[in-house]
Amino acid sequence: MTIEWEVVIGLEIHAQLATRSKIFSSSSTAYGAQPNSQANLVDLGYPGVLPVLNGEVVKMAVKFGLAVNCEIARRSVFARKNYFYPDLPKGYQISQFELPVVGRGEICITLDDGSRKRVGITRAHLEEDAGKSLHEDFQGMSGIDLNRAGTPLLEIVSEPDMRSAEEAVAYMKGMHTLVRYLEICDGNMQEGSFRCDANVSVRPKGQEEFGTRTELKNLNSFRFVEKAINLEVERQIDVLESGGKVVQETRLYDSAKNETRTMRLKEEANDYRYFPDPDLLPLLITEEEIEAVRSTLPELPDEKRERFRSDYKLSDYDARVLTTSREMAAYFEAVVEASGGEPKLAANWVAGELSAGLNRSGTEIGDSKVSASALAGLLKRIADCTISGKIAKEVFEAMWDGEGDADDIIEKRGLRQITDSAAIEKIIDEVIAANPAQLEQYRGGKDKLFGFFVGQVMKATQGKANPGQVNQLLKKKLA
Repeated sequence: MTIEWEVVIGLEIHAQLATRSKIFSSSSTAYGAQPNSQANLVDLGYPGVLPVLNGEVVKMAVKFGLAVNCEIARRSVFARKNYFYPDLPKGYQISQFELPVVGRGEICITLDDGSRKRVGITRAHLEEDAGKSLHEDFQGMSGIDLNRAGTPLLEIVSEPDMRSAEEAVAYMKGMHTLVRYLEICDGNMQEGSFRCDANVSVRPKGQEEFGTRTELKNLNSFRFVEKAINLEVERQIDVLESGGKVVQETRLYDSAKNETRTMRLKEEANDYRYFPDPDLLPLLITEEEIEAVRSTLPELPDEKRERFRSDYKLSDYDARVLTTSREMAAYFEAVVEASGGEPKLAANWVAGELSAGLNRSGTEIGDSKVSASALAGLLKRIADCTISGKIAKEVFEAMWDGEGDADDIIEKRGLRQITDSAAIEKIIDEVIAANPAQLEQYRGGKDKLFGFFVGQVMKATQGKANPGQVNQLLKKKLA
């Protein structure tokens, strides 16, 4: 009998909060500094030093909680999570356990097919990051960089509500978009600002009891999350179907070998011996403080998508693409305003040519080589039929290369569209006269040759003839 398996996934996302200093010290959180140059005595865990809570991290945690309709704890407690690791100087991590600052809530995610799914959030708690072990060539030894020690993290723990790697990636993307909209995390996955651990198990479909889960540690790209989960699901099913037993453990994903491997075994949940940190008072948040944070909430991704659909009459797909980031959405709206309308045309160009240019150059939209007003100038020339859409792509490339604005490039290169019907008719007559065999075949029923004649006319005009007029006049001539 073949067993149909169901996948159960929960994610623990670690979002580095966008503060300039650490959660319990004044050390800088800037990325890329020389190893151990941004770690003071508090970060190093020296005896007698005391942590002081950074008030900005509390506001950011509350902001996140409000955005996903979570419970905000009026009283929460920091605890010591005790474990030994080479890059954890104190021998414990300051985190939150029984009383986190953010409680239950939920987020609605959009899957690739456009369907929506609600995923519960168990909690989101504040904690400090550990340092980083460097296993490079130190004459056979490892190095420790404590610049990250004490960096503020918001750990967002989901309910085990996801049933496929696709759903897990959609959830992670949704969170990635949200924390950047809220401006509480830069979302830079290459620098470790946004990463996750995935808890994965399988069970026979219809069974309520969860299977034994494994934890996939420190996944820092959407592609790796999908690959690692699919590999782990396949591995667990193979183990169970061959009569084995899945062991609770922590595993690492090796992207070079495309495999997961054991990092450490967990017979039961780790005994971290949590207890309230005696150096930190309970965190008390007033209603006035919560409302002050609420007043700073921006228009959230779902709200913006709905507005784009209703105000600009965009498809669900276009609205989703254009609201991937606040910067992308703002750029799009600036193009629409500066071009005097045409939201669908603006959407096509922002999501198409502009995004392709950004991807090719590895540039963020805030550093785009073509400004929103410059792109709007190009779209005006398409709308008034000065140039065709095809010629516009050539103009855009020249704009990207710094050759000037659309009007300058059009004039300099002589790209203005031919709209004179008499001039187009003359070229059509020449094309028809030069291709008698194709004309005979077309009139004999080979309708597909119409495209051949269009191509020849456009070639003769170097793409400058108005395509609509070419089609209209050609139909008359060929008939």
